[in-house]
Amino acid sequence: MKSMNKIIIKSLALLALVITSCNESTFLDEQNPNALTEANFWKTETDFNSALTTVYGALQYRGVSGSELVQEFVLGDIAGTQPWYRPSPFRNLTYNNAQNHVTNKWEELYVGVFRANSILSQLEIVEEDILNDEAKAKIEAEARFLRAFFYFQIVHTYGGAMIHDGVAETLAELDQPLSSMADVNTQVIIPDLEFAMNNLPESWEADQVGRATWGAATSLLGKVYLYDQQWGEAATLFKEVIDSGIYGLTRNIEDNFTHFNEYNEESIFEVNFSFDLAPGAGGATKDNTTQGGPAAEATAMSNEIGTLAHGAFNTVLTSYSLHELLVHDEVDPNNPINDGNVESRRMNYTIAPKNGEGDYYLEPFAESKASWGGGISAYVKKHSNWYHMESEPLMGRSGINFRHIRYADVLLMYAEAIINDSGDHMTAIQYIDMVRSRAGVYTLQQYMDMNGGMFPAFHVSPQVNDGNLTFVAPNAQTVMEHIQKVERKIELCFEGHRYKDLVRWGIVKEVFDELRADEVWRNENLDISGDGVAPLYIPGFVRQDFLLSSDNYQSDQHDYFPIPTGEALNNPNFNN
Repeated sequence: MKSMNKIIIKSLALLALVITSCNESTFLDEQNPNALTEANFWKTETDFNSALTTVYGALQYRGVSGSELVQEFVLGDIAGTQPWYRPSPFRNLTYNNAQNHVTNKWEELYVGVFRANSILSQLEIVEEDILNDEAKAKIEAEARFLRAFFYFQIVHTYGGAMIHDGVAETLAELDQPLSSMADVNTQVIIPDLEFAMNNLPESWEADQVGRATWGAATSLLGKVYLYDQQWGEAATLFKEVIDSGIYGLTRNIEDNFTHFNEYNEESIFEVNFSFDLAPGAGGATKDNTTQGGPAAEATAMSNEIGTLAHGAFNTVLTSYSLHELLVHDEVDPNNPINDGNVESRRMNYTIAPKNGEGDYYLEPFAESKASWGGGISAYVKKHSNWYHMESEPLMGRSGINFRHIRYADVLLMYAEAIINDSGDHMTAIQYIDMVRSRAGVYTLQQYMDMNGGMFPAFHVSPQVNDGNLTFVAPNAQTVMEHIQKVERKIELCFEGHRYKDLVRWGIVKEVFDELRADEVWRNENLDISGDGVAPLYIPGFVRQDFLLSSDNYQSDQHDYFPIPTGEALNNPNFNN
């Protein structure tokens, strides 16, 4: 348990120093009071809020909401990478329990758990003249929501967790056995979220933006039940969020992917980053880090996503499958959201194909410095600064927030829950179509009206199948397949959900094999000389993103990361 011991010791020091965190609001911008110690802390409500700030701070860690998530973006079917880049072991499923991201994410999530537990332990003994009942309940609700969030990430990344529901007083108490996902849900996540739902406000004052809300707790609890296939409970909770009237889809989808209009009506839970605050040691690019040294309030995500020609590394590349889905995400010409564009705004703010519309890093696509060679059909736009800068910021610092839960996600999860609960696919289509209409593309209902009651199975590659879309009749199976292989893939790509979705649906191998077959067909049948051929214009060669992952995938080995080697070797109670 050597690794965990270091985390606990370091977190005690950090908590005593009241490290500030991740928001430009008054609440999250509290300054480090420095000389505080455990002995003279926990004396005021301000002390508890300052400590709570450190829990929010753990959300900024690279493996939680920052640049290291690129390792997980390439796990599923939305992205590939070049073999010389760091994410390649994850794309090829050749990573192991000593891989940096596997180890770092585990440590970062448990830092968050420890910080939340420190507050909860103090709340048990705090005197009434320091915190009244209302203030105490709100602080407890925030800490428990955040602890539940960290545990949700742990169990759905590693398949289980060591349960720490308090601050360990001895080293022996740190060495907990690995508990199952079901036990973590029952003992920690569900009761924490139920308490949070009952005690968090629906919203906060403007200068407190970024704090957890009733909607965040309710949505996350619904997600817990959805992942556990408790469809009725999940549907009920999602419907409460929908019917609350608090949230809505932004008219402009780009408001979810840029630093403009953050914490908008679609935001349910997001993590703040800043271009300017706390630039880090010597201006170095850092997400908040467990490795020591001053951390930045910026994220380095854009440095991983943006192109080489624009001061970044493009370590994540759009998969051919995602690119083709977005090409055929056909614009509804009567929907004003698209402002007369040929490609949907959903496509325009998600990927950058060679023949894209508008500007890319403030210059027309036809004049772009970016190179679409080497099998690259499209770059990723989400998380990059292409929309307002000529290149990525110095040292890779970016202020684009990371959205963990947004309203579109809730609508799609609700559609999924009601299909599985009752088979009511027509009601599910209504909620899917809310998302599609906002994207400015034809809704499934419009397709059915135009095509004798049928809609396209977009995931069946038209290019591979003689250039034609395959149409299917709506039923519970086909609509569910649309949610799985089309709608969630397009709408929520690069937002941290995709591989977890494929795993919980049990379709990882199926999807990898389908996309590998498409790669083989493209390799054997496409003319890749010059500019390539429509609609993807793949140049030079066909990237083999699924060659190894299709062969290597084993559910028991790759659905979840292995428990990091330090934990496995140093925890005597760990049994694999």
